[in-house]
Amino acid sequence: MTRRRHGIDVLSRRPGAPPAGPAPGGIAAAWAPSLVLLWALGYGGLRVHWALGGAPEFPPLGTDLFPFAGWGAVALVGAAAPLAVALVRVDRWWWPLTGAAWGVSVALMALCPLLLLDAVGLLIPGLGLSVDPVGFASRAGCLAGGVLLAVATDGYRRRCRGDRPLFGGRLAGTPRWARVAAYLAVAGCLVRLAAQYAVGMAEIPIATGPAVLAFEAGFLLAGLVLPLALVHGWGRVFPRWVPVLAGRRVPRWLLLGPGFGLGLGLVGYFGVGTGQLAVETATGSWDPGDGTYPLWFFWVSMPAYLVWGCGLTVAALAYWRRTRS
Repeated sequence: MTRRRHGIDVLSRRPGAPPAGPAPGGIAAAWAPSLVLLWALGYGGLRVHWALGGAPEFPPLGTDLFPFAGWGAVALVGAAAPLAVALVRVDRWWWPLTGAAWGVSVALMALCPLLLLDAVGLLIPGLGLSVDPVGFASRAGCLAGGVLLAVATDGYRRRCRGDRPLFGGRLAGTPRWARVAAYLAVAGCLVRLAAQYAVGMAEIPIATGPAVLAFEAGFLLAGLVLPLALVHGWGRVFPRWVPVLAGRRVPRWLLLGPGFGLGLGLVGYFGVGTGQLAVETATGSWDPGDGTYPLWFFWVSMPAYLVWGCGLTVAALAYWRRTRS
């Protein structure tokens, strides 16, 4: 039995605390720091081995993480472990700790933009996008560590600042900023299509087949229908022209899954890509490839994708708050 003297726990030498109960933020927040430590030990050891020269080839791009891997990735994984310990041991609100933890979490997730290509290749295998199993597993592992650290950081915030939702409570209606974000997403999709048309559709070989048709249909649904469904009533209740389901409530994750997944995927992939394009343009190192697409096309289409992703993510966030219990 633990002994106490003057309100101090003799074994831990820490001030006495109230009886143990559910941690603010739920079970996930309580277990997340321990999982981050286990992840840093296992995944970090693998990255050290790869940084020392044991990394595979990672076809077709030659890397699993982007824009950097090697010792840079090892440093980020290593930084997650002491941050996870500090998030548990520090009992007061300290914004530098929160900022560092959020920064490392976002940086880990930002190293995985190629997961967007993996997802497309797995969902529509006929497109010819090869998915390297080891590279995919490595990117998924890096993303998992970033998400776990984010959950641990949010648990620390709730413990020290109050059990308040990170992005606000439930919305009574769809705010104007959500509608603006949704229509910006649609505009980004349309600008991307306009850039393709301006290049000259007739001069670009167009592939055909079921996989291509599925991709094009998904492209239009994700760019024109999904953003609007997130901010209009027919995205919460099936309209009357939908057979069998008319009048039934739309399962919230039917829209939130692709809304957050595609939105964050576009932001990660084309955010990093736009930054790389800016550096290559400024330094004169841009590679035109086969010359099919000129430089201006990338400067139009890549920011358009980025706007699309940002708008879709914000609209999905509003839908999440609008439909939460």
